[in-house]
Amino acid sequence: MPNTDDVIKLRAPAKINLSFRILGRRTDGYHEIETLMAPVSVFDEITITKVPGSGEVELICDDPSLPTDRDNLAFHAARIFLQHEKIASGVRIELVKKIPHGAGLGGGSSDAASIFLGLDELFQTGLSERQMAELAAQIGSDVPFFIYQSAAQCCGRGELVRPNELSKSMRLLLLKPSFGVSTKWAYKQWSESKELSGIGYEAQEFGGFSFVNDLERPVFEKHIFLARMKMWLLQQSEVGVALLSGSGSTLLAVLHDGADGDSLGQRAKSELDPELWMCVVETL
Repeated sequence: MPNTDDVIKLRAPAKINLSFRILGRRTDGYHEIETLMAPVSVFDEITITKVPGSGEVELICDDPSLPTDRDNLAFHAARIFLQHEKIASGVRIELVKKIPHGAGLGGGSSDAASIFLGLDELFQTGLSERQMAELAAQIGSDVPFFIYQSAAQCCGRGELVRPNELSKSMRLLLLKPSFGVSTKWAYKQWSESKELSGIGYEAQEFGGFSFVNDLERPVFEKHIFLARMKMWLLQQSEVGVALLSGSGSTLLAVLHDGADGDSLGQRAKSELDPELWMCVVETL
């Protein structure tokens, strides 16, 4: 269905964290972070339709495990946008999930940012990226990043975004087990967590980038399987870097030029866990 005056279709990309540093706990209860994030080529699909005169938001999602009310970030974003712009019309949102949740890939945050971008276009409100990012920060720390549709350095609690296009594209294999990880839990455990013996946590230099993730420590301490999967990936000839993305539970493997990511993913399913979700992507 092409975009019309009353309907718009969007693709909401996932993200990965190439680096993730926690600098300490803030007085507002959040953590001060520095991270380099990049959007990647796996997308949720969103269709927004105007519902004149209703003033209501309706969300339909193909994943029955996700809420379709205020607890869904896309629904929440639509309500905030319509109220902020004093728009009387309602909207119907159809969300098709391709990005797993609890994965450290920012699917919910990307959906919310795409709602802001889509509604701005649909209702011709002409908001700037900065204005939308300020609205987005009310939803969650990762949401402003997705407004800029670019790789970016993010700091503060994640809401301060400096777009910074990557010098070159990277191909990656994403692997996620059937369980997810709560971001709130991972942050809470960070200060008291300890490194596991035999697991590499140090920064990895590859392709002009430094890959590191401070949340590996608490996540690996609880989910030893993820630590073992990282070390397995680092032993594979196709892999230049292996790292937890955000709070996980997705691991990313940066692939060498010419490497067969699909073959590597199938080998991971055979040797590690047949239930792994896998996806070969590129940074955008």
